[in-house]
Amino acid sequence: MFGLIFDEPIVMKKLLLVLALSATFSTMAQKLTLKKGLVVDSLQVNDSIADTYALYLPKNFDSSRSWPVLFVFDMKGRGKQSISMFLEPAEKEGYILAASNNVHDSLSIAKNVLATGRMITSVATLFQIDRNRVYTAGFSGGARLASLIPTFIKNVKGVISCGASVTNIEVLDPKKPFHFIGIVGTEDFNYPEMESLEKILNKKRFPNQLLVFEGGAQWPSSKYLSKALEIFTLSAMAKGHIPKDSLYVAQSYKANLNTMNRFLNAQNSVLAYGFLEEMIDIYRPHMDLEVLRNRAKQMKKDKLYRTQNRAQVNVFFKESLIKEDYAYYLEEDVLTYNYNNLGWWNFQMEELAKYDKSANRYERQMGKRLLEYLNALIADNMDLQLLQGPVDLEAMNFLWMLKTITEPKEYDNYLKIIANSAKMDDYGTALFYLEELLKNGYTDKTKLYALENTALLRITPEFNTIVEKYLKGARYEIIEE
Repeated sequence: MFGLIFDEPIVMKKLLLVLALSATFSTMAQKLTLKKGLVVDSLQVNDSIADTYALYLPKNFDSSRSWPVLFVFDMKGRGKQSISMFLEPAEKEGYILAASNNVHDSLSIAKNVLATGRMITSVATLFQIDRNRVYTAGFSGGARLASLIPTFIKNVKGVISCGASVTNIEVLDPKKPFHFIGIVGTEDFNYPEMESLEKILNKKRFPNQLLVFEGGAQWPSSKYLSKALEIFTLSAMAKGHIPKDSLYVAQSYKANLNTMNRFLNAQNSVLAYGFLEEMIDIYRPHMDLEVLRNRAKQMKKDKLYRTQNRAQVNVFFKESLIKEDYAYYLEEDVLTYNYNNLGWWNFQMEELAKYDKSANRYERQMGKRLLEYLNALIADNMDLQLLQGPVDLEAMNFLWMLKTITEPKEYDNYLKIIANSAKMDDYGTALFYLEELLKNGYTDKTKLYALENTALLRITPEFNTIVEKYLKGARYEIIEE
């Protein structure tokens, strides 16, 4: 979630050498019957390697000419699913899509990059690929892997990163810049980081754009994914890699101008100004932009923009301090099994609920981002506990308890606490979380009575009294004394 640092430089140098040799694009032809306009899943990389990937060829695909290609990443190896997000944009813009079924968040960076290299080699062997128009994309963890690929594999020219910043700024090589397009929702906790990233990439002279939509941590709509591919197409025209299409440029400009005006009509001057700045950058090589530049100057002086921009800057600063507190206290509480601090965390949820009702839109957005950030932080700590082994059940118990506060409708956390507490003969805690579970609407009595480590707990009058109270009809008879 918070970036990766390579601690095996020798291994990574060897990896670079292997990929430089194995992932150089080839135009060798192979006979393979594939249907256009349909996703084909589980294509084998080659006869000797079991790796597979999903592939999509646009309906107008013609093997006699070269094509741009977008490699999409999902960190659960769900190639077909990740490709499906780009079907409409790829059809509209004319891109081949491919996605590996063998990349996974449980694998090392080296193994994921090698699997990617094998897939790219396979696709480049089957089709005529435009060497100047090869790109990667992904959402969240898949986006972070996508942003790594241009550093380690030749000929990858750009990245569409949805809801995630660059994995590690330190690995970016100014001598090998790639085009970075970030897409993020205003309620995604990565939004402030991606705003900051834009400034860093500008300093490193990486071409980049940031497209912001109103929403949370989710795949952006096909409209925004289409805009990203459109930007790559306009950039290819500007560099002379493909012929310039004046009609395409004009239609694209008009559509994006309408998007910017929609932000203005919705009284969202911050998003409107940000989008206008990106338009100036995108269309600079194609037309005279004096009108847009003047409009940007006027907008920057506008009272509404200045008020909204100041409010967002202040919120970003406040948010950064709260996130630091969350990270610090969570680490301390997990290390010391500080159950007494659960009250403080409950208070934090009450504060976030206040932000959710704020008249200030930027505070409402911040509240949603902070809750998402905290849940991601807890998930990271859980993963860390499971990786370290043997699992520290006290630490896990604390984290499960915290999750019942931050996500009270995620019932599995209550069940884990009940089972773990019963295992440690802490029936008081088990019964408390049993009642909290049922208060929050849990109704699966069968699963409750089959919960591991609770055989003795389940036959107690206290357990069955609570079940009877909320679900009616406890399995064991309650004996009145």
